[in-house]
Amino acid sequence: MTNRIVKPIGPERVCAVRIEAGRAGGTVLDFVAGRFTYLTREQWQGELAAGRLRVNGEPVAPEQVLAAADRVSYQGAELAEPPVASDFSVVYEDDDLLVVNKPAPLPCHPGGRYFRHTLWWLLRERGGLDQPHLVNRLDRETSGLLVVAKNRAAARDCARQWQEQQVEKKYLVLVEGEFPPDEQAATGFLAPDPNSRIRKKSRFFPQGQPVPAGAVPCATHFRRLAFQLGISLLEARPLTGRCHQIRATLCSLGSPVVGDKIYGPDEELFLRFLADHLTPADHHQLRLPRQALHSAGLKMRHPADQRPLEFSCPLPPQMAALFP
Repeated sequence: MTNRIVKPIGPERVCAVRIEAGRAGGTVLDFVAGRFTYLTREQWQGELAAGRLRVNGEPVAPEQVLAAADRVSYQGAELAEPPVASDFSVVYEDDDLLVVNKPAPLPCHPGGRYFRHTLWWLLRERGGLDQPHLVNRLDRETSGLLVVAKNRAAARDCARQWQEQQVEKKYLVLVEGEFPPDEQAATGFLAPDPNSRIRKKSRFFPQGQPVPAGAVPCATHFRRLAFQLGISLLEARPLTGRCHQIRATLCSLGSPVVGDKIYGPDEELFLRFLADHLTPADHHQLRLPRQALHSAGLKMRHPADQRPLEFSCPLPPQMAALFP
């Protein structure tokens, strides 16, 4: 693992990682080419030659061996960023909070190929927020309610509410197949999927089954709202806030999210997507160009005076069109 920071310097960006012990001993070229695949190995060689990739602030040769605690930084040239949906809307705003309806696909934070094509950047450019504090996160292809704190005091209190599980969250999700009609309480653990080629993919282990070391507890309640044409519309209420929790759990339950390239019927779809090699048959199988997961409801307390707040937003048109 590495700790990664992305920060702007004027109109450009600097990405930096701190090398941990498990990553030490390899060359800088091997590290960046294997870890940051948005450029090819040959392109990373060019960035090294141009001096845009540095170790501890100094230009290095591709064969430079990395040691623990080395800081690898990259001040990249302008990259062609993939297109995104930038039409976010404001659901609520006051002096402390901004709640938006994030479209999909739109990343929340800068990273990889994305910098200006992120909600964080759009909030700075359009919302006039110098340092927007995104309280909760949604995946690039997940739409819906996202809370932004306008100051540090509001950010601290909102973070406390999320950490203490005081926030009620409701998602609407379309899944393949007929989901059981009774309410399902999926309690168990999440851990990296040992059988996957995708580094960030997780697997849900139901309570009572053996789990690998390092697994984290998670719990989600599911309720089927409707079923038609081979698709079920569910309400999902996560009681914990793990990364990919809803998608990984539904995959393990045999009801993958419609349009999900990682946790769908075939994870090779995600690998072909990264290589921009999705075929017409792949698109037909996915049904949607995004995963059909939407943050539809949120209950919390205002960080300044603790009054109750409740927000909602309807299904986006792409999802609604599959379930008229």
